[in-house]
Amino acid sequence: MLSPEQSRAARGWLDWSQQDLATRAKVSLSTVRDFEKGRRTPIANNLEAMARALEAAGMVLMWSADGAASGIGKRV
Repeated sequence: MLSPEQSRAARGWLDWSQQDLATRAKVSLSTVRDFEKGRRTPIANNLEAMARALEAAGMVLMWSADGAASGIGKRV
């Protein structure tokens, strides 16, 4: 599952604002903002849409063996 840290880092790498991610993922700005600040976890559909938007832009979300978020990368 996408972590707030991955979301912030990927947006930074892509030079996207929170609004850019919200628009591309078709979720509300408050969903992105609250998630990245750790206020709440979006419903599964919204979280998956955010991850798909980042991946479609070339980001690679990385996971540890236990399934925890471990980082990001950029497809070349």
